[in-house]
Amino acid sequence: MKRLLFIGDVVGSLGCQFLSEKLPAIKRKYDIDITVVNGENSAQGNGITHSSAESIIRSGVDIITTGNHAFRRHESHELFENSYIIRPANYPDGTPGSGICTLDMGSFSVTVINLMGVVYMDSLDNPFMKIDEILSDIDSRNIFLDFHAEATSEKKSMGFYLAERVTGIFGTHTHVQTADETILKGHTAYITDAGMTGVELSCLGVDYQLTIEHMRSHMPVKFRGAEGKCFLCGVVVEFDEKCGKAHSIQRIIVR
Repeated sequence: MKRLLFIGDVVGSLGCQFLSEKLPAIKRKYDIDITVVNGENSAQGNGITHSSAESIIRSGVDIITTGNHAFRRHESHELFENSYIIRPANYPDGTPGSGICTLDMGSFSVTVINLMGVVYMDSLDNPFMKIDEILSDIDSRNIFLDFHAEATSEKKSMGFYLAERVTGIFGTHTHVQTADETILKGHTAYITDAGMTGVELSCLGVDYQLTIEHMRSHMPVKFRGAEGKCFLCGVVVEFDEKCGKAHSIQRIIVR
């Protein structure tokens, strides 16, 4: 049995700092073999930069996934030259980077795929069609998907669509951890959203006073990252690396 740790959207410099402080102990506690983190909001403001990516990797992360803010910063185009930083695979042909990363662990391999939903999101290629195309070309038995999507219905549908076909599916983007972790069809670990890592008393990582002002007045407001105590949200999946079957999924919140 092996264990994969997936951590939800890391937000800003405080989120990166908290990840760096807490990750080593978490990996020891749960005896983690592979760590995957969504880092699309890891830069101050949003997006991902060389600095935030380096901070995440130095913390002990193997693969960074992203989402709709993947290319928010100009420098991020160069970041995706690194095979361990991936963007949604259903971006159009010619987009920098890849949506797939396979880790050779010696006696087994693990493939991580990044996809983005299209309901209430950018109009990308159909993620259901794209995942069929990807899976037809993958040899690894151990396949994990970060599905960066807004609509819970789209995430749930993807979960049932891929049940028994992949080892784990983790929803990201909404920054609020859901309580529906399960093993679908006795094989596939699933959660609708893994949550976020950053300032807990915030509106998805943003100063909540500013989001209230915007929602009350409907006037333009410049958002800024919240300050305060952080938490870390994610899931631990135990899986049989010989056949790619998930045996358990456990939500974690570290404050």
